[in-house]
Amino acid sequence: MPSTFDDLLEANRAYAAENPILGFDGVAHAGVAVVTCMDSRIDPLRMIGLKPGDAKIFRNPGGRVTDQALEALVLATHLLGVNRVLVIPHTRCAMANSTEAEIQRRVGESAGRDATWHRFNTIDDQEAALRSDVVRVKSHPLVADEVLVGGFIYDVDTGLLTQVD
Repeated sequence: MPSTFDDLLEANRAYAAENPILGFDGVAHAGVAVVTCMDSRIDPLRMIGLKPGDAKIFRNPGGRVTDQALEALVLATHLLGVNRVLVIPHTRCAMANSTEAEIQRRVGESAGRDATWHRFNTIDDQEAALRSDVVRVKSHPLVADEVLVGGFIYDVDTGLLTQVD
């Protein structure tokens, strides 16, 4: 039975045939976790010189430290070898360059139905939000003081990171 996913399944078979980390233990070998945006311009491993198996990656719109991201970081720091956390939003992010009403309108238009009831958590001040997210990780009672946490903004036009906190 043909599938609209055939191209991706074929690519997966090629990937599985050559995958060097099959059977890997799942620990972050570089001791790194990254919280970043879901934006496809971001290659979270390569942008910091890492490879598959080196880091734990958590992605969401805007690269925010949500409750789910924080849960992942707690698990990563206690069970998966993470001792450094990078929180990395990026330039030209729709979540930081749009209002809540604008995103709701755009989603509503695309969906063909009202989306004003759904909160998308846009970001008014990206640097302030980043600083707040770093504090949120550092101050969590289940994240040890020894875990290094830094906030960075990724520039999608240059590929460079700028440390904010």
